[in-house]
Amino acid sequence: MIEMKEAFFPAFINTYFISLGVLLGGSLIGGLGAFFTGQAPLTIMYRLSDSLRIWAIIAAIGGTFDTVYSFERGLFNGETKDIIKQFLWILAALGGAKTGALLIYWLTQEHISQ
Repeated sequence: MIEMKEAFFPAFINTYFISLGVLLGGSLIGGLGAFFTGQAPLTIMYRLSDSLRIWAIIAAIGGTFDTVYSFERGLFNGETKDIIKQFLWILAALGGAKTGALLIYWLTQEHISQ
């Protein structure tokens, strides 16, 4: 298996912004598609931001198999450094997805009742 060596901190920042970008981009482009089809774009953007969260996280960490492999290596080979790195990358991806969902939440204001 070929493994890319990248410094931890840049990878951590990249993971956050990839997750944020997937969620914001998917929601905004989905809202544009809703506009073209005559649906309510803000409502669709809000719904998409909820359903795209898990995909933003998976895209940001590079798929689930590398993460599972790193956890396996950490548990069975005693490389706890890999477990901690993967855990922090997952937290960065969760943070990026949450930030994106919160921005869409604020932008659409779907939580305000009339």
